[in-house]
Amino acid sequence: MKSIKTRLAALSFLEFAVWGSYLVSLGLYLGSVGLGGYIFWFYTVQGIVSLIMPGLIGVIADRFIPAQKMLSLCHILAATFMFAAGWYAMEAGSDVEFGPLFAFYTLSIAFFMPTIGLNNSVAFNALTKEGLDTVKAFPPIRVWGTVGFIVAEWFVNFVHIGGAPIMNTYWQLIVSGVISLILAGYALTMPNCPVNRAASASLADSLGLSAFKLFKQKKMAIFFIFSMLLGVSLQVTNSYGSSFIEHFGKVAEYADDFFAKNPTFLISLSQCSEALCILLIPSCLRRFGIKGVMLIAMLAWVFRFGLFGLGNTSMSGVWLLMLSCVVYGVAFDFFNVSGGLYVDKQTSPELRSSAQGLFMIMTNGIGASLGTCIAGSFVVNKYVFAPGLDAVQQLDGWRISWYIFAAYAFVVGILFLFIFKDHGDPSTAEIKDAEAVVSGDDVAAVKTK
Repeated sequence: MKSIKTRLAALSFLEFAVWGSYLVSLGLYLGSVGLGGYIFWFYTVQGIVSLIMPGLIGVIADRFIPAQKMLSLCHILAATFMFAAGWYAMEAGSDVEFGPLFAFYTLSIAFFMPTIGLNNSVAFNALTKEGLDTVKAFPPIRVWGTVGFIVAEWFVNFVHIGGAPIMNTYWQLIVSGVISLILAGYALTMPNCPVNRAASASLADSLGLSAFKLFKQKKMAIFFIFSMLLGVSLQVTNSYGSSFIEHFGKVAEYADDFFAKNPTFLISLSQCSEALCILLIPSCLRRFGIKGVMLIAMLAWVFRFGLFGLGNTSMSGVWLLMLSCVVYGVAFDFFNVSGGLYVDKQTSPELRSSAQGLFMIMTNGIGASLGTCIAGSFVVNKYVFAPGLDAVQQLDGWRISWYIFAAYAFVVGILFLFIFKDHGDPSTAEIKDAEAVVSGDDVAAVKTK
């Protein structure tokens, strides 16, 4: 019998492979069927459903249906609607309409997004039952989730069906659905998770809404507002990164470049960087404090966007795109982990979980949704997908868009520097907490790409 760690590693691998099959490549397919102007809606809705569904499904799993069964059920439903999206796209051919495809996709991710938390619950329960220390045992398991995401990216990038790479077709949706079904069956083999039908907490408490009382504290209100403002940047490159890199292939100067033909492969370097950059947090926290680390994250977003604007897929410019992917690890991990640590230190134990939920709502929910919507409708659609632009003009539009995003991140960083006040040096306890995150508690930086 395989060890529980190996079984949970496989569970994590499958969980994020479901997501990696389409998250960074969906825009390529949408652009190919004339829906480029609607790309932002497919990423905006991901944040919208994240405001409600994870908390609601979590309540059901806590009180009524064991987490491993709820995980299986959610993946069955997610797969069903993702198959429906793929089937519709297949039948529609080049005449895909926004409405039906968006509806099926939205229903699918509404049931997928809660599975990230359920997957963690199943893992912690199984490790605890085996008498293992979750702080030490979970990170090597969770790393396999990132590996699964990367492998899925590479699969849809390099595997061709009907003469075209999967990343450019509706087959990415079907691949995601197949992996979801495999995971749905596999989840039922996990150790049983207990339920507490007598739970006394109110629905508002269970959904983390009670944490909104933290806005009464000026310092926390400022922090959460800036978390939302920086969260605006979180999904922009997931939404448009691959489409931007692929566009180089439409310009004669770059048409034969390897990375212009393999954009998802290039973007996967961002996930590789994520897995490594978290290791830098303790030393940076020790030297710069939490405010300093968050400022580093904000500066990293400036470089993430700016380097995209400067780079190209030729040998003379691809290093700038690669450096942007490396910087992404700092931008994402430093913000999520240090922000989670700060929230933990500033809240009482009874509000700790709710406060972490509020942090995720402000960043990956409200912030990411607003950011993707605004970036798409007011920037990319204006400078890239405007009618009458040729390929060269669109490439110039992409560059302008990235510079606008970089300028936004820079302004947020400057405002944070002068408005947010946190004069205390990091305590020994805070350093130990950071080291625990690196060596164990990766939950604070759960990936909501």
